[in-house]
Amino acid sequence: MFQLKETYPYYLANEPQQPNADLEVLDKYTGKVATRVAMADAAAIDAAIGAAVEAVEPMCKLGAYRRQAVLEHCVARFKERFEELAYSLCVEGGKPIKDARGEVSRLIDTFKIAAEDAVNLTGEVLTMDRSPRAAGYSGMWKRVPIGPCSFISPFNFPLNLAAHKVAPALAVGCPFVLKPASLTPLGAIIIGEVLAETDLPKGAFSILPCRRDGADLFTTDERLKLLSFTGSPEVGWALKAKSGKKKVVLELGGNAACIVDEDANIDDAVDRLIIGAFYQSGQSCISVQRIIVHENIYDAIKTKLVARTKALKSGDPKDEDTFIGPIISKNEADRMERWIKEAVGAGATLLCGGGRTGNLIEAALLENVPRHLPMYAEEFFGPAAILSKFSRFDDALAEVNDSKFGLQAGVFTRDIYKAMKAWETLEVGGIVIGDAPSWRVDHMPYGGVKDSGLGREGIRYAIEDMTEIRLLVLRTP
Repeated sequence: MFQLKETYPYYLANEPQQPNADLEVLDKYTGKVATRVAMADAAAIDAAIGAAVEAVEPMCKLGAYRRQAVLEHCVARFKERFEELAYSLCVEGGKPIKDARGEVSRLIDTFKIAAEDAVNLTGEVLTMDRSPRAAGYSGMWKRVPIGPCSFISPFNFPLNLAAHKVAPALAVGCPFVLKPASLTPLGAIIIGEVLAETDLPKGAFSILPCRRDGADLFTTDERLKLLSFTGSPEVGWALKAKSGKKKVVLELGGNAACIVDEDANIDDAVDRLIIGAFYQSGQSCISVQRIIVHENIYDAIKTKLVARTKALKSGDPKDEDTFIGPIISKNEADRMERWIKEAVGAGATLLCGGGRTGNLIEAALLENVPRHLPMYAEEFFGPAAILSKFSRFDDALAEVNDSKFGLQAGVFTRDIYKAMKAWETLEVGGIVIGDAPSWRVDHMPYGGVKDSGLGREGIRYAIEDMTEIRLLVLRTP
């Protein structure tokens, strides 16, 4: 096992700084302090934004091959530090070690994709002479970096969701300031350690853990041209409201639904639903929360899901056999326990699980949950899923849409016409056929509609947000 350092710095204008060690990072399983991290104040954040502004010109002049080299260096170093990254994630996030290794793999994939895209930015030649008045004119456009960017990343994927902001910014040449989640700052700090080994221009990056009430500059400072936030809807929409003129990208979570039609392979569907609902203890914005099953196979699916859910091992996330680790905080565990009890009190049936030991919540399955309750209508963000049944496919589609969220949905069906109808009908950002909605590959467009957010992640799509189109028109007299 790796040993965490006693303290970690923050990164201001590419340089490590240790003005304090005020942020205690807890081992989420033991509850003990695992390490301490420097906290940035308003002066440091202001200085970081100023440095990013100064870095705009040198970053723009950085050749694509040099930006690619920075990203390739990160890929190589993340591979060398693979187990260290996984261990730190396991400690600070309480993420089962197998899930932690999976996230490190995705971190590497994300930087690898960005390295490929860094040298493939394209524009377009325009046909201008569509009418006589445009005779003698030709045109073309290219993408240019938008300028200094502000990134705020969440606790649940502290490596990969930070990577989905950092890697495309490096690919296009945007300086950035990043605020990692205070509960899980280590992954972002280690990314900073690796970036500091490169020859990026001074001010190209700053990584600054700070208190939420001291982070207003990440949102309000007019020198920043883009805000990319991943987190809760309440916080995200509030940040957008005070972000001023800057472009805003929001990824705000959901209560993902999955339809299992009567022609599905039952064993395969159960395998994927167990992973989709309970991987990394359900703390994923596309975790399967609502499972909508055709009445003809409902009992078979329910029986198998209950048996498989009961067999999941909870405990120390450092144990290779652990599937369910601790919830990120006591407050969140309290909320989950309360929502489950409230649902049962309102007539829902608890099929299995739901017990609690400290911050460990047993994987739970429920049915007959009233739709107005938070357990159904809000984002649970923990190890629980709700079962319901349908007879008509259209009714199942309507049930998926009966949500203020719209991130991703899954449909197990072998009927191509039903698959296409789901794609046309479901009010979500992405539909996965033959799998749970929690499946994601890092180059695909990812984001939601309704309360699930605004804009899309995925390297190519983030690059579009982090660049502006610049047109050139040529007149031949």
